[in-house]
Amino acid sequence: MGRMNIGELSRLSGLPVKTIRYYSDVGLVPEAERSHAGYRRYDHDSLVRLEFVRTLRELGLDIATIKRVLDRGEDLGAVAAAHAEAIGVQIRVLRLRRAALRAVALHPERGGPTPAELDRMTRIAQASTDERRRIVDEFFDSIFAELPRAEESPEAAQFSARMRSVSPDLPDDPTDAQIDAWIELAGMLREQDFRARLREMGKRSFATDERRLVPTDMSEISWFTGHIAEHMDAGVAPGSPQAVPVVAAVLRRWGVAEEDRDVLVDQLTLAVDPRAERYWQLMAVINGWPPIPATMHRWEWFLNALRAGHGPLA
Repeated sequence: MGRMNIGELSRLSGLPVKTIRYYSDVGLVPEAERSHAGYRRYDHDSLVRLEFVRTLRELGLDIATIKRVLDRGEDLGAVAAAHAEAIGVQIRVLRLRRAALRAVALHPERGGPTPAELDRMTRIAQASTDERRRIVDEFFDSIFAELPRAEESPEAAQFSARMRSVSPDLPDDPTDAQIDAWIELAGMLREQDFRARLREMGKRSFATDERRLVPTDMSEISWFTGHIAEHMDAGVAPGSPQAVPVVAAVLRRWGVAEEDRDVLVDQLTLAVDPRAERYWQLMAVINGWPPIPATMHRWEWFLNALRAGHGPLA
């Protein structure tokens, strides 16, 4: 291939003449020579160099960086690695912004977010590790504020420590699902009603005069949810007479007397909150734990059946 003019180079490379002229002017693709009339002339090496420049530009490298690579023999591998990292940061930021917008878009019934709400959502999505830690710590400080002091109740102190030790830990390169979960969780942690509910649950759990009627052993909880699921899935309504023996079997197993029905209803009314279960489900997504199945609807069924109170349980 001999000398070619800028129009021929444009045709072969697919780049506009204006772009090639600019690359020539800044020294990225210098012409091989000038014609007697002063027109730019290029050769095969010019075409190869031009295609290389176009590739680097499409990858996002700026003109100054490309010039250093071409003119000073700067290590292209090192440049590419640094640029790949920069692109990675940009991708993470864009994914966070997209997640914030997606979270807002999920609630069109609200009439669209205000600028302040959108700004808060974006800041939640893009929070640094330290900022996320502060959000979670402030939540824990709030819900544990009324627990007995450690010297009064070592159990309460241990419970607080355990909760804090399994806080959400968003990875450096989170998935879309983890980002969505973090945004939802951060919003939940700010809900004052949810905080008040957890604060009261914690206070009553460690009160010395509180009788705990609901077992906490996981094998018992597993039996309970399986027992309720069997009848729920069979179509038994909580307010029907068919629900009475279902409830009776639970209370006999738990050792709860008929006269304690109202106490149990009161305890479950406080404890049965779908947000508490959702908290752990979101934690599982963020921290990469196995999924946590939904069981709160089983407890809601049982609570409604207790409230219905069709005759004696025995």
